[in-house]
Amino acid sequence: MKRTLRSAALATAATTAVSALLLAAPTAATAADRPTCFPGTVSLPTGSLPEGIAAGRGTTYYAGSRADGSIVRGDLRTGRRTVLVPGVAGRVAVGMVYDARTDRLWVAGGATGAVTAYDGTTGEELGRWTVPGSGFLNDVEITRGAAYVTDSSVQRLVVVPLGRHGKLPAADGATTLPLTGDLVYGAGFNANGIRALSGGALVVTQSSTGDLYRVDPRTGVTDRIEVAGRDLTAGDGLVLRGRTLYVVYGFSTDSAAVVRLAPDGRSGRVVGEVGDPDLDRPTTGILSAGALYLVNGRFENPSPATADYQVVRVDLR
Repeated sequence: MKRTLRSAALATAATTAVSALLLAAPTAATAADRPTCFPGTVSLPTGSLPEGIAAGRGTTYYAGSRADGSIVRGDLRTGRRTVLVPGVAGRVAVGMVYDARTDRLWVAGGATGAVTAYDGTTGEELGRWTVPGSGFLNDVEITRGAAYVTDSSVQRLVVVPLGRHGKLPAADGATTLPLTGDLVYGAGFNANGIRALSGGALVVTQSSTGDLYRVDPRTGVTDRIEVAGRDLTAGDGLVLRGRTLYVVYGFSTDSAAVVRLAPDGRSGRVVGEVGDPDLDRPTTGILSAGALYLVNGRFENPSPATADYQVVRVDLR
């Protein structure tokens, strides 16, 4: 009887010790998910002049080129990348967004006045809409009903309406939505970054003034968002998570302001700033794997055609 009790006690102690070791040592899956397993920078093609970036499935990202409209698809964990869309002379890829529901990548074409939708897996061009009278199509956001594109030079949004199940319109099916209300265009870059708020409204930043605006996607009426705190002038891309809005400073600093929006999205406060020593005039970003990833635009580099470019991981505090 004593031997049996002693054996049971030893077995219990051994089990407890093994359990303690298992708890102390993380599994491979847990370790792989730690932010420290991700590189601090991910290289982009030399001379690509990147600006836009979109988050794909998992740790996939897409980044475009202002030099020739080419697009790479890569992995933030491994750093590996492939060319998804080959470059074409005269094309430009600026702001972009990925729609996981349809596996489409939407790309704004800058001064070309074009909006293009690509297959996010094959790179096939699914549609291209060129809107006469456009100035500089800068950034794009996707909703269930349409793709909305900011024009930084003409006071309107370009709209690509979507049919049932995301059906794409014909090549002449894009429309425009004049912006009225509080937002008034002036000299320099105007409406730039754009994101969709949870209630259905859009939020855009006016780079030249630093103001943020709510936009009614049905009417185009804009209302200025009252933001307390530091100045947001020269804001470029926007990254939104819940009610936290990151305003990336592509033209003036190497950081992003952190804005906490009110529940109704009509006011907010700058509550902080995030950055990294590897940043060099970032343009816009994405959220992935618990971090903010910003694209280095390197606008002040004297030799942009031969410069190296990166996506930089910014840990969030």
